[in-house]
Amino acid sequence: MLAGWRLGQIRRVLQSGGVIAYPTEAVWGLGCNPWQAAAVERVLWLKQRPVEKGLILIAGDMQQFDFLLWDLPRSQLAKLQLSWPGPNTWLVPHQGRLPPWVTGDHATVALRVSDHPLVRQLCAACGPLISTSANPAGRPPARSRLRVEQYFHGELDDVVPGVLGLQRNPSMIRDLQTDSVIRPA
Repeated sequence: MLAGWRLGQIRRVLQSGGVIAYPTEAVWGLGCNPWQAAAVERVLWLKQRPVEKGLILIAGDMQQFDFLLWDLPRSQLAKLQLSWPGPNTWLVPHQGRLPPWVTGDHATVALRVSDHPLVRQLCAACGPLISTSANPAGRPPARSRLRVEQYFHGELDDVVPGVLGLQRNPSMIRDLQTDSVIRPA
């Protein structure tokens, strides 16, 4: 867990439009404040990822997504509640409640409530974050801080210290409405 002063530093970096790297359940991630277009554009540039693809939002608890989930059918809410926190990413209708630099060309947004203690601490302090694997397109996801530094030397505003969780693979991605698996675990 991060000390209060360190968490405050990271919060200031994110509030000022910075981009961070941090350990997640299986791989290192890149993150930023999803409400700041320039920060998200920088993440996309670092990853060499087109904005049309959209990005994942992570949270520390389900309530951080209330603005997106409040009007879902009970059956869909139950699916989310049963799978979170954990390595489950769901494509959820955003109904125009998020900016296009987060959702890309999609009517859904990818959401995950993490069970990684450090990620939960970050989100509790900073709100939901953009979360995408820390690697340029076509390269393997970073599984160490050293690999993050090799990929993005000098390009990040902060690298959060910590260790990966126990998952071997990035989270499964499923469509909430159809239960289709988009990316297996």
